[in-house]
Amino acid sequence: MPALVKAAILGVVQGVTEFLPVSSTAHLLIGARLLGYDDPGGVFTTLIQLGSIFAVMWLYREKIVRVVSSLGADRDARNFAIAVIVAVIPLLVAGALFSKFVKRVLQGSFTIIALAFIVGGIIILIVERLRPRPDVLDAERIPIGRAFTIGLGQTLALIPGVSRSGGTIVAAMLLRVDRAAAAEFSFFLAMPTMAAAFAHDLFEARHELGAARAEEIAVGFVMAFISSALVVRPFLTYVRSHGFGPFAWYRIVLGAALLAAMYWRA
Repeated sequence: MPALVKAAILGVVQGVTEFLPVSSTAHLLIGARLLGYDDPGGVFTTLIQLGSIFAVMWLYREKIVRVVSSLGADRDARNFAIAVIVAVIPLLVAGALFSKFVKRVLQGSFTIIALAFIVGGIIILIVERLRPRPDVLDAERIPIGRAFTIGLGQTLALIPGVSRSGGTIVAAMLLRVDRAAAAEFSFFLAMPTMAAAFAHDLFEARHELGAARAEEIAVGFVMAFISSALVVRPFLTYVRSHGFGPFAWYRIVLGAALLAAMYWRA
């Protein structure tokens, strides 16, 4: 299979899974292994994620413009902007400290990925059943203190298989934030988070980006953009009526299947 075709497939996988609580990074690692796609240092995996971020920025462009333009006059807009900034700080700090360990050790362990799938799925099921009644129904009104705690939940996404969106959404629901508001806040939190990860990995890989490699990243980026743009709104609609339970069961089944595959292969 040509490398560009593999890059396109992985771009779709990235776009579909980035904002679902199922871990896009883990799916990309599994997909790359199945397709035989070589991604040294996880450069391709990180860089195409920006396509998903651009998709969310495009879908929410009116809200982004409204928030930015009304920072001086609108209390909710100021609160929202500060909440996003505060929430992104924990992962930026943790990423700076542990990113090399994550890439060299954790991302190479499919056992860790499988266990993270299963444990994360169980936690989502528990939170869905026992979560406190929400008192924050709008992402723009999440208190700053809660936003920081949600950001701490996002740091768990450094473990492949945990899911960045899953960590933020679960933390938000435990803090009495409504499902849809938690998901929307996760979308906005992804913008600065993944932009920072993109800039960091691009700088580190600047000497490795030949023409062929850049072409594969471009293809993956475009496919991630398109597929994310098609998934985000239906995902929010689905979550409002059905919750996150189906995604939790998907995680558990996939994790168990991955463990079984590794057992039989051994």
